[in-house]
Amino acid sequence: MSLNETVSAERPHIAFFGMRNAGKSSLVNAVTGQQLAVVSDVKGTTTDPVKKAMELLPIGPVVIIDTPGLDDEGELGALRVQKAREILAKTDIAVLVVDAQTGMSPQDLELLSLFRERGLPYITALNKADLLKERPVPTEGQLLVSAKTGENIVTLKEKLGAFAGKAENQRKIVSDLLSPGDLAVLVTPIDAAAPKGRMILPQQQTMRDILDAHCAFVTCQTQELAATLHTLAVKPKIVITDSQAFEKVAENTPADVLLTSFSILFARYKGSLPLLVKGAARLAALKDGDRVLISEGCTHHRQCGDIGTVKLPAWIEKYTGVKPQYSFTSGGEFPEDPAGYQLVIHCGGCMLNEKEMQSRVARAKAAGVPIVNYGIAIAQMHGILRRSLEAFPEVLKLLDK
Repeated sequence: MSLNETVSAERPHIAFFGMRNAGKSSLVNAVTGQQLAVVSDVKGTTTDPVKKAMELLPIGPVVIIDTPGLDDEGELGALRVQKAREILAKTDIAVLVVDAQTGMSPQDLELLSLFRERGLPYITALNKADLLKERPVPTEGQLLVSAKTGENIVTLKEKLGAFAGKAENQRKIVSDLLSPGDLAVLVTPIDAAAPKGRMILPQQQTMRDILDAHCAFVTCQTQELAATLHTLAVKPKIVITDSQAFEKVAENTPADVLLTSFSILFARYKGSLPLLVKGAARLAALKDGDRVLISEGCTHHRQCGDIGTVKLPAWIEKYTGVKPQYSFTSGGEFPEDPAGYQLVIHCGGCMLNEKEMQSRVARAKAAGVPIVNYGIAIAQMHGILRRSLEAFPEVLKLLDK
């Protein structure tokens, strides 16, 4: 996959925060070398977060986010400020833009506190340095810049690049479970929900990860798995399936071949597998009327037989014998405080960056609400969770505690 083809979820997300008229948008344009954001002398020109996946030298592929001013006013202003705060959940590197003439505001100081609380790497850009009569000495973590003259813009980009290098994700999807020459079988059902003429993102990423490990893969649909395994000259190391086909695939996969799902692999890849596995136990304890949140990280047209709104509720009710109350969210929607739900069931999160997926898991944990993802929940309800975790012995031990 070339740099230009790097999906947004795999790019460092660099967000620019600050007060209205601090020059955030001008600085974004200066850093990117593009008219990414609309610039005006009128306060509050940026009314919603502006996101752009792009190449930023010397960093490489990134997502740049320009946020509304934190001092925006009125009812709509409050919503914009909330949107800006929501961006923190998906931010890998933060830039706090401060008007160097007026200095730090209480809102700026509050943001710095949030950055530190969340462990975010950040830099404070003291903008409009060209207008200063007396130039202060920047403290650690600060940099005098001018979006107008270009002063220290290259230095700012270099500092962001250093942060991006440290934040680079070293985790693998599946390649660390394989040795060069191993064979994997990928089971990818093609049904009404499948995109026409292409594979979905987690399948594409898994394929690339396998190839990067100098291994091979064979892809088939659920009904062809038995025949495919029979025709192979060598036994595969692992079978990876779409979660919806878990039960059928488990029936046809030999006991001495590892079995898991794309959803479970991505739970591990995003760093949340142990906690999500613990959340699976909550399924059996559900009662009539319990509130269950089913959340997807992407937005798509829901069709007949949709996994989130149709199949999962049906499996839950068959497994538990009770009828919970369901709520559904998609895309960027996820409650800041999920207290009041008895369980959260989340998709694999392939369209969310690692920071945002971990933020959602952390919010559920802080509220004392168990959280599980689609693949783990389906494996639990079909009695094959232990089987699907055999590739991860450390996580498997959690089922015995």
